[in-house]
Amino acid sequence: MRFIYPAFLFALLTLAIPVIIHLFNFRKFQKVNFSNVQFLKEIREQQASRRNLRERLILAARLLALFFLVLAFARPYLPGQNSNNTGRQNAVSIFVDNSYSMETLNREGSLLDDAKQKAKEIASAYNINDRFQLLTQDFEGKHQRLLSRDEFNDAVDQVKISAQSRTLQQIISRQQNLLLEQPGAIKSAYIISDLQKNMAGKPLKTDSGITTSLIQLKSSNLPNVAVDSVWLLSAVHRPGENEKLVVRLHNYAGEKADKVPLKVTINGVQKALGSYTLPARAVQTDTLAFMGLQAGWQQGLVELQDNPVTFDNKFYFSFNVSAQMPVLLIDGGIPNPYLKAVFASDPFFAAQRVPDGNVNYAGLNSLPIVVISDVKAVSTGLAQQLKTYVVKGGTLVVFPAADADLANYRAFLQPMNAAWPEKLLTEATKVSTLNRQSPVFKNVFENFPENPDLPVIKKYYQLSNSAGGADNLMKLSGGQTFWAGNNFGHGKVYVAAVPLDEAYSNLPRHALFVPALFRIALLSGHDLPLFYTLGQEETLEIPPVQLTEKQLLKLVKGDQSSIPDVRQQEGSTMLYLSDQLRETGIYTLKKQDSTLATLAFNDNRSESDMSYLSQADLKQLMPASTTLLTGGKASLKGIVTETNFGTQLWKLCIILALIFLAAEILLIRYFNPGKQAVKQPV
Repeated sequence: MRFIYPAFLFALLTLAIPVIIHLFNFRKFQKVNFSNVQFLKEIREQQASRRNLRERLILAARLLALFFLVLAFARPYLPGQNSNNTGRQNAVSIFVDNSYSMETLNREGSLLDDAKQKAKEIASAYNINDRFQLLTQDFEGKHQRLLSRDEFNDAVDQVKISAQSRTLQQIISRQQNLLLEQPGAIKSAYIISDLQKNMAGKPLKTDSGITTSLIQLKSSNLPNVAVDSVWLLSAVHRPGENEKLVVRLHNYAGEKADKVPLKVTINGVQKALGSYTLPARAVQTDTLAFMGLQAGWQQGLVELQDNPVTFDNKFYFSFNVSAQMPVLLIDGGIPNPYLKAVFASDPFFAAQRVPDGNVNYAGLNSLPIVVISDVKAVSTGLAQQLKTYVVKGGTLVVFPAADADLANYRAFLQPMNAAWPEKLLTEATKVSTLNRQSPVFKNVFENFPENPDLPVIKKYYQLSNSAGGADNLMKLSGGQTFWAGNNFGHGKVYVAAVPLDEAYSNLPRHALFVPALFRIALLSGHDLPLFYTLGQEETLEIPPVQLTEKQLLKLVKGDQSSIPDVRQQEGSTMLYLSDQLRETGIYTLKKQDSTLATLAFNDNRSESDMSYLSQADLKQLMPASTTLLTGGKASLKGIVTETNFGTQLWKLCIILALIFLAAEILLIRYFNPGKQAVKQPV
């Protein structure tokens, strides 16, 4: 047995007081004279030995009552698991899981309500001078400080459901960041959560100086079907044309989901409807078609009906239907007639031609496609800007000049892992094969002839083997690449082996030339993502926006308005949201009163899997210093108290002190041993 406040044991010296009173018996007797004793009917006589027994019992009761009262102030306890440092101030970090899965109901209400109650129980198990940190999935700055118990309880009452979802290691690391800044304090960390499987990762790493405990809230495995993602098959969207939306559904339950209804609405108008049956733990995709869209930003919603888990039943997306598609044609000073004719044949394309020395670098990132032709040597500045343009998602098509500087082209194209012209070959040949698996030609031909009419080559540049040329469009009969294509960054680079000159080939007048360029252009959508994920996408990249000191960008949804931190980078504008957005839906990005874009935000679908870590899983994840508190029917406060402070005995001491005080009173009042009646003669 140990004592929290052993200094109070000096008060045991007070036990000498009742002993002294007993030994020296300070009572004074008073003599009473009787004139006549004939009226006394009886005399009670008491033997001295029996009187001494009564007084000794009273003395013992007094001594024991005082003894246990002193012990109660000294706070005796039986040492527990973590009670070696009892008596020092504690710094306690308590994580309350407020992710979407905590909306699930149990016998105590929602799991979040149960978690908040348990957090208060833990705090009540500590002393009033100890300090507490509240941590939630939001990782808010206001929670990076220690609170008193009352402040902690008030903060717990304000916790609400959040779209964030963190791993166990992220949570533990965040708790350690604060606790390790508290020298001299006893450090403890608690994690109260349903402990979904998505929170697990590699085995947890904890600091040996911090006692970490996990409290798992029990919930049943609920059936759930969610929309995981959506994407459009067309990169560029034209007014009135047919659109195809691919929807990916995920059945997270261990049983089949029958006939789950789903609908797609665009700008509040229903465009598609379906019903799906998904096997257990299966992922299924389906393509839904719709048309009749007008130019402008489109606000899309995929919605399914699935109970009882409903937070992931809606999936928002947005995209822009362009009235025209801008195309930049860069040449050496003389417009190329073939390119001009190609893009003039369709009013959807708005082609702009500029010489290579007059390119507006600032506007490159707003263009989906750039075509460069008949440029003898590409300047270093233009080459660097085009490389940045491709990395950010642009499409670059290169037709070398007839008098191209081959060393310059190598310096221009090699940094983008693209093929470059090495030398001029004057032997005649022809294109032998088309790569019909390339997105440019895939699903273009209904029936492909056995002996197709392919371009004829008079002379051409031999192209190098590019590092990433998996998207080559055409090959010559000798196996050489004729029209190379490769991915670089988020964009693509296409390099032809011939200039657009009939002295080199008949490609400029061939029937494949126009549809190939159109397909490259239509696949080069340089648009914003269809959607973002709350809790993951904290930085948004948009095309460059020019702002003055008094102008602000705002994200607006109904009455809500957020002002992101704006930073200008080369070729783009970065928006830093931090944790400003808490609600899913469609937001409008505005500059003053003008609309720049429409952005969609969805929940993190990692919370959709309503399966939980078992005790065996947790034992594999947890280091030896981590404790799993199950509790069962026992009070969590009692478990924490016993674990950290041992078995407290002060209440027992008070009870015993009261018992012995009561015994003393009873002895004084009712215990009169050895009395006998002596009758006097009349």
